Amino acid sequence: MQIIESFQNEKIKKISRWLSKNSDRKKAEVFLVEGQQENERALHFGYEAVEFYVAPDIFVGKTPTENVNFVSKAVYEKIAYRGTTEGIIGVYKNKELNLASLKLKENSTIIILESIEKPGNLGAILRSCEAFGIDALIVTDPKVDFYNPNVIRSSVGCLFGMNFFAVSNEDAFDFLKRNAFEIYTTFMSDDAQSLDSRNLKQKSAILFGTEHSGLSDFWKEKGKNTLIPMAGSIDSLNLSNAVAIICYEALRQKMK
Repeated sequence: MQIIESFQNEKIKKISRWLSKNSDRKKAEVFLVEGQQENERALHFGYEAVEFYVAPDIFVGKTPTENVNFVSKAVYEKIAYRGTTEGIIGVYKNKELNLASLKLKENSTIIILESIEKPGNLGAILRSCEAFGIDALIVTDPKVDFYNPNVIRSSVGCLFGMNFFAVSNEDAFDFLKRNAFEIYTTFMSDDAQSLDSRNLKQKSAILFGTEHSGLSDFWKEKGKNTLIPMAGSIDSLNLSNAVAIICYEALRQKMK
């Protein structure tokens, strides 16, 4: 077994660039996946692996059979986003997803995030969407990349089992209208109605704005405004928590 031990190895330098410069990774049209479970999910859902980097001193799972580069523990720690996590990194080709190809059901539920800014929030939201059976997640006018390592990490690989798309506000609205979605917005207003009064058994799209400023004016008059009922003194929730609650409510209504 030949083990890469030099930080100056060309492959190691390439991986390091992809970790530090998203622009280089995007140009190469690849993304990185750390951890055994995350790599298993990527392969299970049909993502094409380019190569793997495995630290035999750390990794305890089944080693891939093709395109494997064995690296020392020290080298792995340099190229890993999370230090020594599980000892395996996979490099995969980006998968291009077209919103027009999404197969809809009569009661499809879609979550739309406008200009989400934090990779950790996006990953947590993907995890909730997958857990509660949301049909698709759309990010409009995105400020963060779905294939950002922190998105993949915080989604625990749930990204790979989801339909996800990045489009403009205009294209998203056109898609919702053409497919007869009921649109629900979420922002503070006097005319907002409680979540439990909304019919999420029908074809529904629920929209959330940025962590900092909420929904833009583009969306505010395009849907029925909806708020999560709360009993405490605080009037807002973390974005990922709010999305999780509404995802659960959609599933709860459908299971009645």
